[in-house]
Amino acid sequence: MLFNSFIFFIFLGVVVPLTYILPSKKAKNIFLLVASYFFYGYWDWRFLGLLLLSSIIDFIVGKALYAAEEESKRKRLLMVSLMANLGILGFFKYFNFFTASFIELSSVIGLSVDYLHLNIILPVGISFYTFQTLSYSIDIYRKKLKPSENFIDFALFVSFFPQLVAGPIERASVLLPQLSKKLAPTKVQIQEGIVLIITGLFRKVIIGDTSGKYVDQIFGNIHLYNSIELLSGLVLFSVQIYADFSGYSLIARGTAKLLGVELMVNFSQPYLSRNITEFWRRWHISLSSWLKDYLYISLGGNRKGDQRTYINLMLTMLLGGLWHGASWNFVIWGGLHGIYLAIHKMFLKDRKIDSTDSALFNLKTILNILVTYILVLFTWLFFRSTSWDNTILFIERVIDWKASEYSLFFLRITLSYLVVVLLIDLTSYKAYYNLPLFKNKGVRYGILTSMFVLTLAYMFQAESSPFIYFSF
Repeated sequence: MLFNSFIFFIFLGVVVPLTYILPSKKAKNIFLLVASYFFYGYWDWRFLGLLLLSSIIDFIVGKALYAAEEESKRKRLLMVSLMANLGILGFFKYFNFFTASFIELSSVIGLSVDYLHLNIILPVGISFYTFQTLSYSIDIYRKKLKPSENFIDFALFVSFFPQLVAGPIERASVLLPQLSKKLAPTKVQIQEGIVLIITGLFRKVIIGDTSGKYVDQIFGNIHLYNSIELLSGLVLFSVQIYADFSGYSLIARGTAKLLGVELMVNFSQPYLSRNITEFWRRWHISLSSWLKDYLYISLGGNRKGDQRTYINLMLTMLLGGLWHGASWNFVIWGGLHGIYLAIHKMFLKDRKIDSTDSALFNLKTILNILVTYILVLFTWLFFRSTSWDNTILFIERVIDWKASEYSLFFLRITLSYLVVVLLIDLTSYKAYYNLPLFKNKGVRYGILTSMFVLTLAYMFQAESSPFIYFSF
């Protein structure tokens, strides 16, 4: 079920009022659990069993972990959670990736093992809810969290529909306490929820989907376009993926607020970052913080010397790239970010990153933002390209600098999208909870109404496009 579809708003129109009128916390959570499973099963009911299995495993393991005193037993229990969850994720997401690589290598020496390939459907959101439920078991193992005593509450934590299929990846220490009490949204939460849903839809539908049409045309026919058009397509993809994913996160947060639940901010104007480290503190925050807390720190973080720190950064980002998809292009994307972070760490040493925004518009800051954006833009090529051959072709045609009669058209289109995104981000830069910053109520409501009407009009005449991160 897509957030940018009318069926979702019918679903929401039923779920939210019924949640309000149910008398008890237990009744609300049972209803929301059923609604969440319906939401997920609307895509493909066959994978509901995986969702339930992950919930059962980690609920049982969590209680056993908390009760166990022997370190060896606690490690074995943690391994049960890790192997079960990562085993399921690995089979559905990476089996064909590794077998395809093995088949290709085998063909070099004349062996044919094509029979190893299976037609496996990737369950939507499996990477997200796997990381979410894993963090629960790991936090209990680290003695930072007590296990949930109520299976309904825990199952709802794993499957809470606003953030089930594309995050934010929530921590049990934050989300479970909210679900363990009777949900009752405040007037402010309802107002903020509506604003977030409208702005999220606008980002996804008006910016993300429309820019995506140009992106698909260019990347689907790289051989037909010259340097300027190809670079325009890459810049437009940076706009598309940001609008698409940040739009989803805003809708998720807004929907949760209507139910009285606070989800974490997942994007904070990442293209205004002044360096690559700051970028990863602003882009997909729930994933970057997860990778830092459960992978980078587990590998040793920066506690074992400079060289080990750089290796840990590389390993974390390589695995972060692989988390996004079963393709060597994603591994390269993650590897490039790992190199960027290691180099920045090398120059940064022990100095703290200045997080103040008072000097946003001085020349040095603007140059830093531009350099960071260009570095990130280059990595998006590997993220968007469908094959290594297409990536090489793209680079070759850009180097062979040429223009055409369409170049000016694509430059105008690209500049228009960049201006819109920049205006939205600048108005949100200092705003509380990333809500648009308009002090005059009349102006604020006028803009929101215009955004909603425009989005609704587009949705009536265009087919709903899936969110990019549904593929991960």
